[in-house]
Amino acid sequence: MALDRRAELGEFLRSRRARLRPEELGLPDYGGRRRVPGLRREELAQLAGVSVDHYVRLEQGRTLHFSEAVLDAVARALRLDAVERDHLYRLARPWSEADRADAEPPLQRVRPGLRRLLDSSADVPAYIVGRNTDVLAWNHLAAALITDFAALPPQQRNLARLVFLDEGMRSLYADWRGKAGDVAAYLRLDAGRHPEDTRTAALIDDLSAASPEFREVWAKHRLKDKTHGRYVYQHPVVGRLDLGFETLRLPDDPDQALIAHTAEEGSPSQTALHLLAAWAQQSSLTVS
Repeated sequence: MALDRRAELGEFLRSRRARLRPEELGLPDYGGRRRVPGLRREELAQLAGVSVDHYVRLEQGRTLHFSEAVLDAVARALRLDAVERDHLYRLARPWSEADRADAEPPLQRVRPGLRRLLDSSADVPAYIVGRNTDVLAWNHLAAALITDFAALPPQQRNLARLVFLDEGMRSLYADWRGKAGDVAAYLRLDAGRHPEDTRTAALIDDLSAASPEFREVWAKHRLKDKTHGRYVYQHPVVGRLDLGFETLRLPDDPDQALIAHTAEEGSPSQTALHLLAAWAQQSSLTVS
């Protein structure tokens, strides 16, 4: 079944209220005698300039017909960033026909031209991520860096499953908890974009049942789009690689993103990347 969008909305708003400190907003803290962390509903409603009943109906998901003015006011009071604000809008507005048609979306396909682009990037680990963090395509160097995707069953070619359920990922990423938090935050963002996708709900259920760490980070309701950044790898063959990454989202299919890793010119990581490329050419790693 699909995600309960009303429940998701309420949990998201409560998590954002909990992270606000009353003293930072000029509100009394009652000597630390608060029963829950962060702001009370009444305080949040006051800051947003809406009635308490209006805000309670929003947080409880009793209706999904709130005006832009109310949602903007709540977003400002909660100090939401741009990604969180968009997430609030998606959860708090009526379903569209496109949302309803999302329940069983067709399998994603990667265009032949994009596959050729991956193959031609011999010195850059690159792969394409689709909905639900599915890895749709990759080149030799990405397989050498992360895992031999082709050796995995199609269902297992998924970043969230790999990061939380594959023990090898814990030693591959120098900051595994940071990577795990980022992947969960990206998956939650994707789930909000496609609330009716039953495959998303099934993936979240599987991860929740199998991984205490996933349950922990999922409960934080973090959101993060995949744009650019840096990860440090501890590769079993070539050692440490400090790599930046850039994300290119396809204009005609925003649910597909090409992620490419690079190393700084002349750095030890660039040397290690060259060694990894040579090792990948000699190995049996295959591309999609």
